[in-house]
Amino acid sequence: MVISRRKRKENKEVSVYTNNKILEQIQSIKYLGTIIDTKLNFRDHIMHISSKCNKVIHALPKPAKQNWGLSHVAIHTIYIGAILPLPLYGAPVWIEALKKECNKTIYNRVPRLINIKIDKAFRTTSSEAL
Repeated sequence: MVISRRKRKENKEVSVYTNNKILEQIQSIKYLGTIIDTKLNFRDHIMHISSKCNKVIHALPKPAKQNWGLSHVAIHTIYIGAILPLPLYGAPVWIEALKKECNKTIYNRVPRLINIKIDKAFRTTSSEAL
């Protein structure tokens, strides 16, 4: 993988051989839990952590129903302990990627979903009201 922020369209294919076999070039790599791509825009990483958080949040509906189940304090504790560390891991490395609107919308889905569970609100409730 050749990492650069250059906009020029140049040949980035580099032939590297090991034991007379060519090594395959990849578009992204996972290093210490952070997915780094060739343009350093971290879109794959943001999508990965968003889907990971969504899996945890969608596992909550059985014990956290709207009219019964876990209290909002218990769901908030689950959020602080199990969900919040996922998107915050390695944030100083990729936080600049949130300046792009497309990455910000993907990233903001996680707090919206958990706020719906904590407040026991309807899914049509606006983000500002949550």
